[in-house]
Amino acid sequence: MATPQKIIKFLENSKTKYELLKHKTVYTAYDKAATLKVPEKIVGKTLVVKLDPAGKSSVSHGASRGMALVLIPANKNLDKQKLRKIAKAKSVDASTSSVSTLSSCRRVDFVKENWMKKNLKGVKIGAIPPFGVLWKLPTFIDRGLLQNPKIIINSGDYNYSIKISPAVLKKIIPDLITGNFSVARK
Repeated sequence: MATPQKIIKFLENSKTKYELLKHKTVYTAYDKAATLKVPEKIVGKTLVVKLDPAGKSSVSHGASRGMALVLIPANKNLDKQKLRKIAKAKSVDASTSSVSTLSSCRRVDFVKENWMKKNLKGVKIGAIPPFGVLWKLPTFIDRGLLQNPKIIINSGDYNYSIKISPAVLKKIIPDLITGNFSVARK
């Protein structure tokens, strides 16, 4: 299977300049960087998180409320506390995929694979593109990625990636939230 039509249609409808990269099957951003022979700092990994206003760790399987996509460089790990502070400062209303004054994020947790399979249809787990608008999820991007002239992101398939400029990415994702919420891998 190639890049899902849902993703291609989204990019084409946005009149986006991008390059589709075919590569061997990879399951991690680290392996993608090695396979494509590019620096890890230009490869983005998409994480699915729950911004929990109640501080509970349970994930509702039926709704997207409180969920968000986070894009960080492959050579970094997510700093949940920094993300929590940014989400709280930006007052993200994850139920509507927009910034509002209603959210009070107290905890950030990774979403379980079962929720992703059920709610992020059309893409493979581990290859989720950072286009939260397709699933009505807010999207966060680490500033470290925005400093590169081009970045490589997931396309929804393990054998393809998308090369795109950060400026274009910022244009096609409404309410994209930027911040510094990654830390060096240990």
